[in-house]
Amino acid sequence: MNGIDYVVMALYALMIVMITLWAMRKVGSTKDFFAAGGKMPWWLSGVSHHMSGYSAAVFVAYAAVAYKYGITIYFWWAFPISIAVFIGSVIFAPRWARLRIHMNIESPMEYLATRYNVPTQQVLAWSGVLLKTFDVGAKWAAIAIIINAFTGLDPVFGISISGVLCLFYTVLGGLWADACNDFGQFVVQFIAAIVMVGAVAFHLGGFSQLPAIWDKLPAGHTDIVAGPYSMGFILAYFVIYTLSYNGGTWNLAQRFIASPRGKDARKAALLSAALYLIWPLILFYPMWAAPILFPNITDPSQSYSIMAMQLLPNGLIGLVLVAMFTHTLSMTSSDTNAITAVVTRDILPVLFPRRFGSGQSSLVVARMTVVLFILITLLIAINANRFGGVLSLLIIWFGGLVGPISIPMLLGLLPWFRKCNATAAISSWAVGVVAFFLVKFVIPGMSTAEIVAIPVLLSLAVYTLSGWLRRSPVSLQVDSLLNALNQDQIENPSLPKVEPLYQSESR
Repeated sequence: MNGIDYVVMALYALMIVMITLWAMRKVGSTKDFFAAGGKMPWWLSGVSHHMSGYSAAVFVAYAAVAYKYGITIYFWWAFPISIAVFIGSVIFAPRWARLRIHMNIESPMEYLATRYNVPTQQVLAWSGVLLKTFDVGAKWAAIAIIINAFTGLDPVFGISISGVLCLFYTVLGGLWADACNDFGQFVVQFIAAIVMVGAVAFHLGGFSQLPAIWDKLPAGHTDIVAGPYSMGFILAYFVIYTLSYNGGTWNLAQRFIASPRGKDARKAALLSAALYLIWPLILFYPMWAAPILFPNITDPSQSYSIMAMQLLPNGLIGLVLVAMFTHTLSMTSSDTNAITAVVTRDILPVLFPRRFGSGQSSLVVARMTVVLFILITLLIAINANRFGGVLSLLIIWFGGLVGPISIPMLLGLLPWFRKCNATAAISSWAVGVVAFFLVKFVIPGMSTAEIVAIPVLLSLAVYTLSGWLRRSPVSLQVDSLLNALNQDQIENPSLPKVEPLYQSESR
């Protein structure tokens, strides 16, 4: 990299600053900070949902998978996400927007106090915050690897730069800054990805040679199932993606919550599903071609970075680095905003009821929580290797634990599970978490697919069975809530408006 590349990066940073300063004017309350005031247009919400769904880990951990095993990465990552979000556009996405309309929620966890009770809400909120803390730490570690490959900067310094920039626009602009920067980052990423495909085509002998790589790749690279990524792994992750990308990952639920109406949330989900279906085919193409152009890379996680530096002229190298950098900022900032919403709206009021007992949660408290959360995740990123590295944190830990946390939250929105109460929610969560630690640390010889699948399937079975066996009637409040979420309509006056503090006793 030289001066031209750093100028490109400086221009990108300036873009973030300008967007953030604009977004600051739209933030006057926590409702604006966490839910964009319920006014986010569907196209912005859809692009933001897509951009917030993956980080620079795509260009590090997933690039390594593409280099070693080929197209299987598309079929266990992008394609099932597309199908999962498409399903969610009908079932889940509209219900998140309707929750905000009917109950005035700002956090994805707020409605759980009404749907179950406060203790259930607290258990799921605390465990989700803990999980996402490690997940975001893994993403900081991924961008540090990329920055080190391009610039030679120490990974700790790269992590710090990323954290400071994310801190700036997340603290000041909230969800508006997050989503608008997502859109700008998508434009940058689009240009950079097309440039990389063009560079690969040039070195292969022209665009006519792009389809020819499939006959030149190493054996097995065109197999849908390859290496440790078995059909069982793909199916297990499809279940996890259905839960995660439809709201189990809180920052993605926020995109739907911020939509004006249920039908806007549905259109946002459909746009994101289309992007996941088509865009990764372009994004991953250089990674699939890497074994042909650079067959002797010793560290596959640096394959995409090496290709960019070897194939592109200065200026474009900086553009590609910015594109990869944007993915981490997009996902980590949206994660931070969602975690802050849960902490500010759901956890702090229960811990300190006298301080947060009435009125809107303070923007000052929300912004202080952002700072604290980012600092903690940066410390985890610095020590990522102690947890098995970036890929282990992203695939095994997150995949194994997101299901037990998200099943009660997502299925609690659906009328078919109306009989599943607080006991079902806590039982399914406990069984799933215990199962994960058993298959991960106690039972020897478990495959990655088994470590990921067993917790979520057991959790789903316990939740469903508990509701099926329940004989007591459903409360009128829960029944009214579930009925209200079935279709777009005006506010339901019979449902309680959620305040920052729930009463400490169970409902």
